Amino acid sequence: MENRKNHNTPKVPRMSELFPQAVIADKFVFLSGTPGLNPSTGKLSESFEEQTRQAFLNIKTILEEAGSGLEKIVKTTVFMVSGNDFALLNKVYSETFPANAPARSAPQVMPFPGGILVSVECIALL
Repeated sequence: MENRKNHNTPKVPRMSELFPQAVIADKFVFLSGTPGLNPSTGKLSESFEEQTRQAFLNIKTILEEAGSGLEKIVKTTVFMVSGNDFALLNKVYSETFPANAPARSAPQVMPFPGGILVSVECIALL
């Protein structure tokens, strides 16, 4: 790819300096796994629903800073620690994407460190 650059915004806490929040390549934005850390406090809620909602707010901020937006997401992958939270995930997903929701997969994963219950990655159009 000739047109590729890393993208980070200070408006959302970074998980690691080892990888970017997003990579912009040609006409796409690829977001790394994004948990629901509150940008004001740097902390997580103990609630799966609140972490999920905050993860999508963080994604919105990262995408907008990159010149994209939630409406341009074509695919999400939602990594969940508990497989019992699909009803809550669907609730937040329908609030985030009230029309024309992107494709989604939602695998259950081993526990993340630090109390992270959900991490969302996505691909969006630029």
